[in-house]
Amino acid sequence: MHPHCLRIAAIASATLALSGCYVLQAASGQAKVIYRSEPIPDVLANPSTPPHTRERLQLVEASRAFAIDELALYDGKSYRNYADMGRPYVVHNVVATPEFAVEPHRWCFPLTGCITYRGYFNETSARSYGRRLSLRGNDVSVDGVSTYSTLGRLPDPVFGSMLGWRDTRLVGTIFHELAHERLYFADDSAMNEAFASVVEDEGIRRWLLQQGRAGEIAGHEVAVARQKDFAALLRDTRGRLAQLYAADVPPDAMRIEKQREFGRLEFRYEQLRARWGGYAGYDGWFARTLNNAHLAAVATYEDCVPGLRHTLQAAGSLPAFYAVVEATRRLDVKTRHAQLCGAHLGMAR
Repeated sequence: MHPHCLRIAAIASATLALSGCYVLQAASGQAKVIYRSEPIPDVLANPSTPPHTRERLQLVEASRAFAIDELALYDGKSYRNYADMGRPYVVHNVVATPEFAVEPHRWCFPLTGCITYRGYFNETSARSYGRRLSLRGNDVSVDGVSTYSTLGRLPDPVFGSMLGWRDTRLVGTIFHELAHERLYFADDSAMNEAFASVVEDEGIRRWLLQQGRAGEIAGHEVAVARQKDFAALLRDTRGRLAQLYAADVPPDAMRIEKQREFGRLEFRYEQLRARWGGYAGYDGWFARTLNNAHLAAVATYEDCVPGLRHTLQAAGSLPAFYAVVEATRRLDVKTRHAQLCGAHLGMAR
């Protein structure tokens, strides 16, 4: 057995009593990832490597070096290897909320703390677990994810499914995941994802400048602005639903009003889409029956972003920004969010 697989098996055995079969599937899936991983220099040196794969992996090496030298991220074990798993998504994440609530359920594990999703390497297992949660009356989403981070504990590879992405998405993902290794708070998914997103966005801007592609920054900023607009729309819907669920309304009437809110969301998206000049990049998000769980992930990723962007501007440099955020480590989640996520509100007054 691969030596890393032995280590994963040992971790699984030690924590099985805490997390049951879920840990076994995670350990098995991670073992397969490590088994399929090859050092990128070896892949580049192999004469049978396709030209497209070679070009994309060269970009990975260059952007990883940029992340370390220019963004002050850690030079750890991640993105030194390449793994082609032969499927578009490496894992599928399950998110669930109660029928009449917007806050997602949380699952707690020894290494990551409490998080708002469960990741499965096997799609069938993810959908089976999602169905069980649905039968208990929950709203559930099951979505594919093309990469993930073990926070530097294991050598996270670049996956084959990532190589078809546009340059800024590929490079930005590397910055995002390395940011998780730079700073991570147990039990605070909102802060973790917002921090990594801010580092990603700043890194892309700097990388485009270094590459002599400053002309692409405007297009990137348009994409970021659309993302902000879309996130604001979803957060507003989430807030309206939270108010509805707090009202004293019978369940049947509550369900009717809930569906009206999701109908309102689709109508307002069409208005937003028209304002974007017909941009259809988010149409796929609506190609399903929407529920509370679909909104939960957006809140996790976006709620703290504006405040952290302002914190970065005030800090003046990325190392100083990292220090400001790191200084909140001993604070409880509520206090940390009040200090960092709402930082932009003082500027707006």
